[in-house]
Amino acid sequence: MTPPRSVVSIRMGNARRDLGDAGEELAARWYTEAGFTVVDRNWRCRDGELDLVVAGQGLVVFCEVKTRRGEQFGAPFEAVTAAKQHRIRGLAARWLSEHSDTRAAQLRFDVASITAPSGASPSIQVITGAF
Repeated sequence: MTPPRSVVSIRMGNARRDLGDAGEELAARWYTEAGFTVVDRNWRCRDGELDLVVAGQGLVVFCEVKTRRGEQFGAPFEAVTAAKQHRIRGLAARWLSEHSDTRAAQLRFDVASITAPSGASPSIQVITGAF
């Protein structure tokens, strides 16, 4: 699914946290433009964190956001290993148990892979149904 195209400009800071926050904002905008509602951001429990939880179109989507300045060490999505996928599934189950009011016909796990070179516009690739 491709959301409507729009120009998204995010000021990228130098700190790693600023980079991650900007990437999550870009991913949230991507989902909003595609007709989803952001239900939760940076949901944390003792076992970890879910970056984005969005809902719409009969889906609840759990999105792991990976943002890098470049691809010299591989594409950002490559950092979502099998172990990370397993952890996200467990966190999603926990999130669902704590948010019993959220209903959907289907669940989906996506990865937003964002490359944000210094001095250039960031690019986003959302891999829907990544795992």
